[in-house]
Amino acid sequence: MTIPANHHDRDRSRPGSARSHGRRERHRVAVARARRRRTVALALFAVTAGLLAVGLVHGRPGGPDSTVAAAGRDRVVAGAAGTTAGRGGPKTDPDAGYPTTGPGTFGYAGAGPVLGSAGALRRYRVAVEQDIGQDVAGFAGAVDAVLGDPRGWTASKRLRFQRVGKAAKAEFTVFLATPGSSERMCATAGLHTERYGSCRLPGEVVLNVARWLTAVPEYGAPLEVYQAFALNHEVGHELGEDHQACPRTGAPAPVMAQQTYGLRGCAPNGWPYVDGRRYAGPVVP
Repeated sequence: MTIPANHHDRDRSRPGSARSHGRRERHRVAVARARRRRTVALALFAVTAGLLAVGLVHGRPGGPDSTVAAAGRDRVVAGAAGTTAGRGGPKTDPDAGYPTTGPGTFGYAGAGPVLGSAGALRRYRVAVEQDIGQDVAGFAGAVDAVLGDPRGWTASKRLRFQRVGKAAKAEFTVFLATPGSSERMCATAGLHTERYGSCRLPGEVVLNVARWLTAVPEYGAPLEVYQAFALNHEVGHELGEDHQACPRTGAPAPVMAQQTYGLRGCAPNGWPYVDGRRYAGPVVP
């Protein structure tokens, strides 16, 4: 009997043959393996996404209430990530009592008196983000009151302060900004406050209106004490001061301690001078 030359090809394709069965089995195994690989990949993706979400929710900036070493800026950065700049004005959180985002533009206060009795004169501007419900003149008066207080930086008799208008030359500007805009401004120099803290850039003291109006939970002192701390802390950075630690349990916190993120056993304190003397703690490396 002569076997056709293409016999084996026909046999491989014949239903029910051993070769056909083996081919179907190999195909089934390959499909099963592919499905397992997809299942594992999807599981790994879900775990990774979950870890990233936890990190975003619970992350905290490494350098809160701190200064940054960066080149100074001459302009105000308008807008912020997630703000409504150019899209209808500020966005207000009804539970917060203040706008969480704003237009990123600022109104400036006029000139004020010289604060302090002796020393070099350092001029500053005061600016408030527009359309956020905060009065420029009122905020400027509060800034003057803190910087001119006898417990403040002028107690050294080495420097005085004076507020000047927008067009005048100044060493630094004190900004009051929404959480969104303050985060954007601070981030230009690499400091991420998560819309929570304040910061100092070269020539700019950026105060978060959320902290200015509500302080921080369990601070344990009136709002005006926290406001004095927040302003004196960032101005202290402008004057060259570094962060400091609580010297001992129960003692006043140094004004250069990061009180926004915990007192670490100290008592609240908003002033660089306590009982007429410069008060400080160990410098944080």
